[in-house]
Amino acid sequence: MKFAASLVAAISASSALALPAADVDARAAKKLYTVETGPGEIRQVTDAEKWALKKQDVHFFDITDYPDLTAYANSASDRMRIQATFPSTLTKTTQVRALIPSLSKTNMQTNLQTFSAYYNRYYRSATGKSSSEWLLSQVQAVIRASGATRASARAFTHSSWTQNSIIATIPGKTANTIVLGAHLDSVGSTTTGRSPGADDDGSGCMTILETMRVLLSDATIKAGQQQNTIEFHWYAAEEGGLLGSQAIFNNYRTAGKVVKAMLNQDMTGYVPPNKPERFGVITDNVDAGLTTFAKRLITGYTTIPSVDSRCGYACSDHASATRAGFPAAFVFETAMEDSSPYIHSAQDTVAYVNFDHMIQHARLSLGFAYELGFATTL
Repeated sequence: MKFAASLVAAISASSALALPAADVDARAAKKLYTVETGPGEIRQVTDAEKWALKKQDVHFFDITDYPDLTAYANSASDRMRIQATFPSTLTKTTQVRALIPSLSKTNMQTNLQTFSAYYNRYYRSATGKSSSEWLLSQVQAVIRASGATRASARAFTHSSWTQNSIIATIPGKTANTIVLGAHLDSVGSTTTGRSPGADDDGSGCMTILETMRVLLSDATIKAGQQQNTIEFHWYAAEEGGLLGSQAIFNNYRTAGKVVKAMLNQDMTGYVPPNKPERFGVITDNVDAGLTTFAKRLITGYTTIPSVDSRCGYACSDHASATRAGFPAAFVFETAMEDSSPYIHSAQDTVAYVNFDHMIQHARLSLGFAYELGFATTL
């Protein structure tokens, strides 16, 4: 996610699980990257210049490896885009509301404490790789504990860096797919600095992990009786230009996979002091119909209001889904201007994470997965 306006000093790494690799791909420093900072606004930059853009709060796609996705995104042909009509009413309130009490703040807090203890989760670092491996093990453990023999989780590997993305799949009656996503990487004020990434985006990662755990406690979901396949994605290298999500959605588009809806959960744990607790519903680079449906879910399954907000071009992984022609929505932790000032620094720790607020996002995510999982007319 975006850099905070001011960065705080780094803290001691003594409590971290491991130190970053000393030889963080020296070749990356010399390579030129192609980035897109707005529709058709393309430039070539060095790795250092990429991170300078981040510090200036300039969002971008790194399209070095995905020029065809850029051409696709700029296509005027509506027939190339997935069409979906989202429900006008909620039809699974009995089932979803029965599941909501099972959502556990303790689970999210325990997992987030471990995840944010890695020195950083930079996608080219040793700890970036090991943190993604740890998270995959947790996802697989949740699936095993559920007894859902048809569900699975795998690493989605990337040839240009070491950190893996993760895809968990709960097959439905059809291959039409509903996706809930969050990014698993983190960076600090420098790529080699301490970056707990508790809110950005450890909070989103643990929100959807807990959502998946509770969803798999439902017998009909466990048996694959929902109409649509449900997937949970944890994306590598979001901070490097939405790289992991671009790789996955480009792969899906090329393979002809149909994603009917994607909900992005990037930062779900911060409530600004002396301001009302609320969701920020992002309205740019999203599908309008799915965004309206997300607001319906907020009203039906959570206990806090929402406010419309904008986050700019390529601000997070929903933009990769949109770019590939898949309907996407993004519900943020608050209005964008009120977001956590601690992100991309050593102070993005669990001390500033509100786990009650994360439960609200998990309630939304649970409703999203269940309602659209069983939707037959998308």
